[in-house]
Amino acid sequence: MSASLATVSYIGATILFILSLGGLSNQETSLRGNLYGMVGMTLAVLATVFGPSVTAAGIPWIVGAMLVGGGIGLYAARTVQMTQMPELVALMHSMVGLAAMLVGFATYVDPNAAAGFVGAAKTIHELEIYIGIFIGAVTFAGSIVAFGKLSGRIGGNPVLLPGRHFLNLAGLLVVVYFGREFLHAETLAAGMTPLIVMTVVALLFGVHMVMAIGGADMPVVVSMLNSYSGWAAAATGFMLSNDLLIVTGALVGSSGAILSYIMCNAMNRSFISVIAGGFGTVNAAAKPAAGAVQPAGEVVAVTASETAELLRDAKNVIIVPGYGMAVAQAQHTVFEITRLLREKGVNVRFGIHPVAGRMPGHMNVLLAEAKVPYDIVFEMEELNDDFPDTDVAMVIGANDIVNPSAQDDPGSPIAGMPVLEVWKAKTSIVMKRSMASGYAGVDNPLFYKDNNRMLFGDAKKMLDEVLVALKT
Repeated sequence: MSASLATVSYIGATILFILSLGGLSNQETSLRGNLYGMVGMTLAVLATVFGPSVTAAGIPWIVGAMLVGGGIGLYAARTVQMTQMPELVALMHSMVGLAAMLVGFATYVDPNAAAGFVGAAKTIHELEIYIGIFIGAVTFAGSIVAFGKLSGRIGGNPVLLPGRHFLNLAGLLVVVYFGREFLHAETLAAGMTPLIVMTVVALLFGVHMVMAIGGADMPVVVSMLNSYSGWAAAATGFMLSNDLLIVTGALVGSSGAILSYIMCNAMNRSFISVIAGGFGTVNAAAKPAAGAVQPAGEVVAVTASETAELLRDAKNVIIVPGYGMAVAQAQHTVFEITRLLREKGVNVRFGIHPVAGRMPGHMNVLLAEAKVPYDIVFEMEELNDDFPDTDVAMVIGANDIVNPSAQDDPGSPIAGMPVLEVWKAKTSIVMKRSMASGYAGVDNPLFYKDNNRMLFGDAKKMLDEVLVALKT
């Protein structure tokens, strides 16, 4: 393939990637967006493999690597459960960071990569390598820790070291200092030492950044790591002089940053604090903050048959899914209940909080897997005004995103966080295994309200019983 044809292919792939992002922004067009992305990636890979930069001798190695990687990806796609998607996404982000690190070191030690670079061009080339490895190392280490937290291998509580912000600042100064040493190194060996020191510091920073973030804030972390992986890919593109990688990485990085900003607003968090890894102290607030209002009232439990009766008599129902639904894998039973109620003329809709679950769009993915129609799935802002006219609001395994303390209690650790106002419905039903608090470690006054009922037990088991009761 000629260089001009490869360039045209890259432009076509870039357009397809942009169309893919546009399609993924809406549920109805998400399948088309995925298709655009698949076609664009196929075109990009073929243009790279058969382009002028790859020799015939290198093609067998590339094909072999693709077969191994494709086999692993196919195995993961067939075996990983939908409830494991958040940690899988985090693991994929770590691979992008690792690739950026390896490409950076390979580019530095390759004598042909620096051929023709002199003066300012040589400095810029080395700066690309240094920054690319730094971003890759932070992304790799941070994503590995996020994978551990999301999969339960690492505790969800934040690890807050004394003076952690000063540690981050000291690490940044070390990176800048050794960056200067790297740029002034006269030999390959002399430059390798500061490069390795910087890599170690970047790895430690990635670990420290995510360890300081609590489980309740992990959806924003996953989104931010997605952005980091995009910038790592862009840095790799600069190192390899590959325009497509630069553009694609910039698309992923910028879209991930925008999504993180939106999610920070949805959680009343500071966007800058996400980047610095200094937020997430919500989990540490197991004890009520000073001035926090203590929940008062009586918890009223209901049975599955009583829940079915409330749903059967309702005209408007809003279902709010949470991570508990994902853990119990109850989405298919939820769909069956929804289908049955709609056949009886009940208006059933779903309310999705931006940070419900463990990654952006987690609940949307689960509902789509269960074949829940897109047109009855709504965002929080679209439904909050409808709760006063709702007969039953059913919360399945969610906690912090339906906590009225966010609005009523200035002393609450989640004060100011936008929430789904399910307590305004005529009757709210909360499904939980126990009265334990959510990931934010905050008690929920919703449980004690007069119009609230608690359906205790495993979500899948209890919903199966509700379904049976509705049918009979």
